[in-house]
Amino acid sequence: MSHLTYYNYDGVGKRNQQKFKYSQAVRIGDRIECAGQGGWDPTTGVFYKEINAQIDQAFKNVELNLQNAGGKGWEQVFRVNSYHVPINDEALEAMVRNFRKYMPDHEPIWTCVGVTRLGEDDMRVEIEVVAHDPK
Repeated sequence: MSHLTYYNYDGVGKRNQQKFKYSQAVRIGDRIECAGQGGWDPTTGVFYKEINAQIDQAFKNVELNLQNAGGKGWEQVFRVNSYHVPINDEALEAMVRNFRKYMPDHEPIWTCVGVTRLGEDDMRVEIEVVAHDPK
């Protein structure tokens, strides 16, 4: 897939590229597709323990990922998939609070799924997005 451009932000992005052999984002024409972002500190990889803090940080990591791939950020997102351990009202309220903060002018399509485990032991949320970036 050499015709595609892949992106990995400094810190966790480049660490995960080496450790797990995947990229954080890929640009396909005017679209940016992002791998799932968790509630980790993007420099150290340490997860926030409290669910609201973890979801808030996952939103910040999505923004970082999109900007690293040349996009503007959440304002260009049209699709969100979120995965939760556990899925409960507190997690959903945190997601909606962040939707309102990061996308006050539009509502993306959203699929929200409860799962039994995510990629790392302390992960409680993973958010993947697709953004339209016409440049």
